[in-house]
Amino acid sequence: RTVHWGFFSRLLPPVLEVASGDVVTIETLTHHANDDAARMIEGDPGAESVYRWDSAVKAVDRRGAGPMEPTRFGRGAGEGLGVHICTGPVAVRGARPGDVLEVKILDVAFRPCANPRYRGRAFGSNAAAWWGFHYQDLVEEPRPREVITIYEIDVTGRRSWAEAVYSFRWTPQTDPHGIVHRTIDYPGVPVDHRTVEERRGVLRGVRVPLRPHFGVIGLAPAEADHVNTIPPHYVGGNIDDWRIGRGASMFYPVAVPGALLSAGDPHASQGDSELCGTAIECSLTGTVQLVLHPRNRLPGTPLAGLDYPLLETTEEWVVHGFSFPRFLTELGPDAQDRVFAESSVDRAMRDAFRKARRFLMNARGLSEDEAISLLSVGVDFGVTQVVDGNWGVHAAIRKDLFAAG
Repeated sequence: RTVHWGFFSRLLPPVLEVASGDVVTIETLTHHANDDAARMIEGDPGAESVYRWDSAVKAVDRRGAGPMEPTRFGRGAGEGLGVHICTGPVAVRGARPGDVLEVKILDVAFRPCANPRYRGRAFGSNAAAWWGFHYQDLVEEPRPREVITIYEIDVTGRRSWAEAVYSFRWTPQTDPHGIVHRTIDYPGVPVDHRTVEERRGVLRGVRVPLRPHFGVIGLAPAEADHVNTIPPHYVGGNIDDWRIGRGASMFYPVAVPGALLSAGDPHASQGDSELCGTAIECSLTGTVQLVLHPRNRLPGTPLAGLDYPLLETTEEWVVHGFSFPRFLTELGPDAQDRVFAESSVDRAMRDAFRKARRFLMNARGLSEDEAISLLSVGVDFGVTQVVDGNWGVHAAIRKDLFAAG
């Protein structure tokens, strides 16, 4: 009752309404949990209620922004044009277009496995999938291939890293409605482990540092009724920046009344680029404070004119650039298709540069020449992701650059 799968929508009624300053706890589920249901779903009533899908009942039917009747690809309702399980939306009382919503991430906790066989642990899935940057550049056979790696996390706090448990190659999977999925083309398809070969001992001796964060936090956009969750844009969404975790604040421009915030795509860890298509996709629970900054109070502050997602931590500001910052209006009536075909790192870098230059000029009072020099000698630009349709580049501006002032 409190999730929507694969899309943002200005039409969704809020599941909760809060006042500015209120603290909200949001449970988020990974959309990859059915890669290993025994470890990520079984015994967990909340996860089971969302993932239930048999010949009689599909608990969450629409999965994506596509048509309810799957006439385009035949994948299922929503066509998988959008994949993330999003909890929400949460309305903020009094929020109006032009305001800025601050999301303070106070805490992030792993959702423990509820299966007694795996007590004290949590699990996540990494899919090296067809949408990954690597997919057409493989060197070993068979080519192409999609590979799932299951990771384990100790939720007792004794270990601060994730370890691989096993991997398997995706084989054609038949969903409960009889549709065969030859690739990972529709979210939540149950994997029948009798059809795959589990390879144990992968990544032996490798420890992946934990960076729990939310790949998706975003507001409802105003430009369309149903918007695919995969491409990020000016109101946030699937930014996939591992820095969006405990202690961070995200600032989003409000596009619709109430803001309508949703969260999902929880990750245990991810590197910049998310190269193979996913992170360690692992269910998390977040505690956030929602603070509304009204439009009439923004002039003279670093938030004046903010029209993109801005991250602040104790040490830095992070400016997020995209190939198409407003792809829904930039690319015309077919924007939700065209963005996947026309994105580039060059365009994302140009957008990140322009936003970072504007931030330094407006928030720090630098001249354009000063800002450009500092961007080159003191600011770190990085590739946020190259797998989400609308590619991302971020600019990390360290606060200690201005320690003397």
